[in-house]
Amino acid sequence: MPGMLSLLIFLPIVTALALLAVPANRIKLFKWANLIANFAMLLLGAVIVRQYAQSSQTGAGGALQFSEFHPWLSVDLGSLGSFSVAYFLGLDGLNVALVLLSGIVLFLGAIASWEIAEKVKGYVILYLLLGGAVMGCFVALDFLLFFLFFEFMLLPMYFLIGIWGGARREYAALKFFLYTFLGSVLILVVMIGLYLSAQDPGQAGQHTFNLLHLAEPANYVPGSLLAPGSGASVLGVPARLAAFALLFVGFAIKLPAVPFHTWLPDAHVEAPTPVSVVLAGIMLKIGAYGLLRIAYPIFPEAAAHFGWAIGLLGVISILYGALVALGQANLKKMIAYSSVSHMGYVLLGLAAATPEAINGVIYQLFSHGLLSSMLFLCAGVLYSRTHQLDIAAYRGLMGPMPRYSVFVGIAFFASLGLPGFSAFIAELFIYLGAFRSEVLPVWMPLLAMLSLLIGAGYFLWTLQRLFLGMFSVREANLAGQLTDLTPREWVVLAIPAVLAVVFGLFPGLLLQLSEGTVNAWLK
Repeated sequence: MPGMLSLLIFLPIVTALALLAVPANRIKLFKWANLIANFAMLLLGAVIVRQYAQSSQTGAGGALQFSEFHPWLSVDLGSLGSFSVAYFLGLDGLNVALVLLSGIVLFLGAIASWEIAEKVKGYVILYLLLGGAVMGCFVALDFLLFFLFFEFMLLPMYFLIGIWGGARREYAALKFFLYTFLGSVLILVVMIGLYLSAQDPGQAGQHTFNLLHLAEPANYVPGSLLAPGSGASVLGVPARLAAFALLFVGFAIKLPAVPFHTWLPDAHVEAPTPVSVVLAGIMLKIGAYGLLRIAYPIFPEAAAHFGWAIGLLGVISILYGALVALGQANLKKMIAYSSVSHMGYVLLGLAAATPEAINGVIYQLFSHGLLSSMLFLCAGVLYSRTHQLDIAAYRGLMGPMPRYSVFVGIAFFASLGLPGFSAFIAELFIYLGAFRSEVLPVWMPLLAMLSLLIGAGYFLWTLQRLFLGMFSVREANLAGQLTDLTPREWVVLAIPAVLAVVFGLFPGLLLQLSEGTVNAWLK
C-alpha cells in the first residue's frame, strides 16, 4: 500500500499514463481529468499538512513525518563497496508548506489550462507529469532520487514552453533547458563526491545518498574528499568550499539569482499562462528548497564562509530585479523581474542564518508562490482577450473591467508588501533576521529596503497606466474584446487572493509548521 507522499507523486503520473490510451479528440475528457487529478492532489496535500500541523501541536514539531523508506537499487562493487539507492520520502518543516503550495498552484494552473485549445492531449499529459515530478522534488530525501525528479521535471516544462508558447517559444524553451541543465551538471558533480565520501551508519562499507546521513559529519570516511576537516582541496580550493559553491550556483540558476536569471523573462513571456503560473509559483522554489535541504545542512561551515557574499548577491538581486521591473513595457516581463527581486529575499534570509530569517524564507517561498501565480493569471486574462501585453497599449481598464481591476489591485498591493497580506509577514521576518544576524552588516538589509519603494513604484505606476484615466486601447478593434471576468477567471483569481489575506492575517498557520525544524537545525 503506497504511503500518502507516494500518492501525491504518482497520482498525476498514473493519470497521465492512463490518458495515453484515450483518443486525442476527447478534449473535454482530458481537461476534466487534469482538473480532477490536480484537485485530488490539492485535497490530499491539505490532509497531509493538517495532520502534520496536529502532530506539531502535540509535541512532534520538527520531527520527520510520513516517512517512506524502501531499498530500491543495490549493486555490489567489490572492493569499492556497494552502490545503494533508496526510495526515501519524508516531510518536515522545510518542505511541508511547499507541498501545500504545490497542490494549490498546480490546481490553479489546471483551471487556467481550460483555455488550451491545441494538442490538448499532449498538453495535459505533460502537465500531469510535471506535477508529479515537482511533488517528488519536494518530498525526496535521497539525493539521487531528488536529482532524478529534478532532471525529469525539465522535459515536460521544455515541451510545454516549446510547443504551446508564443512566437519565440523555441528560443525560450532551449534557453530554459540549457541554463537549468548546466545547474544540474554542477549538482551532479557534488552528489557523486558526497556519495563517495559518506557511508550509511547502519551498514558498514555501504555508501549513501541519504540526505539526512549526508548532513551528519560522523558519517564521512576520514580523509575522504568531502569529509569535514579532511583538508582536501580541488585546484587549491578547499574541497568542501568548492562543493558548496557548485551546489549554490546549480540551485541559484533555478532560483534564479542575478546573474543567473536571464532565462527567466524569456521563458515567462513565451510560456502560456498556466505554464507561467507553475514556473513562477513552484518551480523557482525548488532552487531555494535545494539550498535549504541540501547545500546548507550538508556544508554549514561553507555556508557561513560565503554568508557575506550570499547576502550581497541577495541585495543585488533584490535591487536589480526591482529596478529592471520599473523599466519594463511588457506586463509579463515586469512580473518576471519582480520575481527575481523577491527571490533575492531568499538569499538575504539564508545568508542571515537566524531562526527569524529562515522561517521568513519559507514564508516568502509560500507567499511568493501564491502572489506570482495570481500576477501571471491576471496577465493571462488580458492576453486571452487581445494577445497584447504592452502596458502602454491600454488605458482606463477600470471602466470596462471593474472586477478584473479589483483583483489586479489586490495582487499588486499584496506583492508590494502591504500589511495584511502574506508578503508583508515574509519580508518582515527576513528583515528582522537580517538585522539580528552576526554575519551580515547592517547596511545590507537597509539597502535592500530601497526595493520596497521601487516595488511600490513599478506596481503603482503600472496600475495607474492600465486602469486609470479615459478608457482607450491602442488597437481600436480590440476594445470590444475587453469584457470583464468570466466565472472561471473569477474563481481562479479569488483563490490566491483569499489565501494571501488569510496567511497575512494569521501567519501562525504557516510558522507553526516550520519553526520546530528550523529551531532544531540552527540550535
